[in-house]
Amino acid sequence: MQATTELSSAVGTGLACGAFGVPLASYHRRRRPKPLASQTLKRRRSPRRLTAEERAAVLAALNSERFADCSPSQVYATLLDEETYLCSISTMYRILRAERQVHERRAQLQRPNYAKPELLATAPNQVWSWDITRLLGPIKWSYFQLYVILDIFSRYVVGWLVAPRESEALAVMLLEQTCVKQEIGRGELIVHADRGSSMTSKSVAFLLADLGVEKTHSRPHVSNDNPYSESQFKTMKYRPEFPKRFDSIEHARSFCRTFIDWYNTIHHHSGIGLLTPAVVHYGRAEIVTAQRAGVLAHAFAARPDRFVGGMPQPPARPLAAWINPPDDEQVALHRVTGQHALLLPLPLAEPLASFDLIKSQPLVLCN
Repeated sequence: MQATTELSSAVGTGLACGAFGVPLASYHRRRRPKPLASQTLKRRRSPRRLTAEERAAVLAALNSERFADCSPSQVYATLLDEETYLCSISTMYRILRAERQVHERRAQLQRPNYAKPELLATAPNQVWSWDITRLLGPIKWSYFQLYVILDIFSRYVVGWLVAPRESEALAVMLLEQTCVKQEIGRGELIVHADRGSSMTSKSVAFLLADLGVEKTHSRPHVSNDNPYSESQFKTMKYRPEFPKRFDSIEHARSFCRTFIDWYNTIHHHSGIGLLTPAVVHYGRAEIVTAQRAGVLAHAFAARPDRFVGGMPQPPARPLAAWINPPDDEQVALHRVTGQHALLLPLPLAEPLASFDLIKSQPLVLCN
């Protein structure tokens, strides 16, 4: 910069800046002395500015009991209707901002803080998940409602029905009959569902309270709080034989009966060690797993060179089923092992065949 200044006295400022590659604006800006802080001109006070008394009156009106829950625009409009003008809406916001009072002023409903459900099942009939899904009817805007109750440990469908409509009375009937069929005692079961109208109805709540069954619900708009029912519905609707529409409610019931029998007794579920839900639900998992281990041991003895990883083992069955396990793995493991220490051996019972609990409409089936 010094060299540019010296040359500019001989050839001019423009040529000197061009010779040294210095922008002309930067040259003049750097040569201009910076004013001292005391010499900085203060912003001139606007003659239109509110006086201190007027400003206090506006703030008092905004913070009054009458307008404490109103936005500035509501205060402005209300006062105008009463033939009173204090200031503009933007000026009200400016005064509130200066007082650090710019926030939601309106009285609003405070939603409850829904806790994340943490449910653990280490045996059948400890936690059930139930939900309702639509089945398309024969014409547009016609539907049938499929109710399904699923045991999350065994993935066994313990009860279901198809009805022409959703009703809390049908939900009460299905839950009550299913609890009777599965011989549920007081304090033994937790029933989990989302927040649909039937799930949160008083009739269902009173029934479960009478039966000594605890109920939990998913958080609003959180689909993965009820993953087992959602997965079971997806398995059904992605089957190749699932129709685009059902011709009648009898058609829907016939399909669901066939599918649920397949799902319970034939479908090898990947979430339970490729066992069928009926095998796990009725306590035959250890027997089937031991039989599989024997088959694999025989195959290994015949041709050990084909098993480079050593003796093959059948798929392991999980010891527990969770809905939202704790983030701390040690806490989750402690809860699982603590419950297993209290478990009694499961009875080796054969799965019961499907039957109609109620012969009249609607048809209720439990397995």
